[in-house]
Amino acid sequence: MLSPRNTAMIAGILYLLTFATSIPALILKTPALEGTSSAGLSIAILLELLLALSCVGTAIVLYPLTRQVSEIGALGFVASRTIEAALVGVGAVTLLALAVIDRSGNADARPVLVALHDATFLVGPGLLPAVNAVLLGSVLYRARLVPRFIPVIGLIGAPLLAASAVATLLGVFSQVSPLAGAAALPIALWEFLIGAWLVIRGFSAPALASLSGVASPEAKTLSR
Repeated sequence: MLSPRNTAMIAGILYLLTFATSIPALILKTPALEGTSSAGLSIAILLELLLALSCVGTAIVLYPLTRQVSEIGALGFVASRTIEAALVGVGAVTLLALAVIDRSGNADARPVLVALHDATFLVGPGLLPAVNAVLLGSVLYRARLVPRFIPVIGLIGAPLLAASAVATLLGVFSQVSPLAGAAALPIALWEFLIGAWLVIRGFSAPALASLSGVASPEAKTLSR
């Protein structure tokens, strides 16, 4: 089993990796989705596949620790992250299909693929991070494994992001509108802060010590 410091380090790196992959992928794939250029589409697909793996990785690495606080919350986080990763993967596959039809000159299927990509993006990276923030944020807040202001940002941002996704679904504004971007900022900040904090500082030693009092061999191992 990983030590708490190694667990924090790996989880933090994976969280930061989601930033390092998702933002460049969005920049590179936008021209292809708009039909203006597909020059960076292959790199965008690779980045999104790496993003999907990073999403699942954060939940798996943290699970042995988070389950000591709340097994339901820990399992829910693994499930939510896995669904998010699956939807990111579907989006990557639609980009790959888009590249194929662009090379073949068959423009009839393009609108369908773009719509499918946008739908997976809305439900996956557009909505599920709110669910992730509630599940993991609640566990971290309860256990005080990191400073409480970090999960509070996630818990505040979760309803904002969810409301934004619903508004987009109802056609109130688009996924790339300024309002949608503003609603996503707290969740983006929460995910960046949790990644950076885990890499730099790790988990709180007193919180880990309190977990060692739980009657479980795994909890005692985590506190060493």
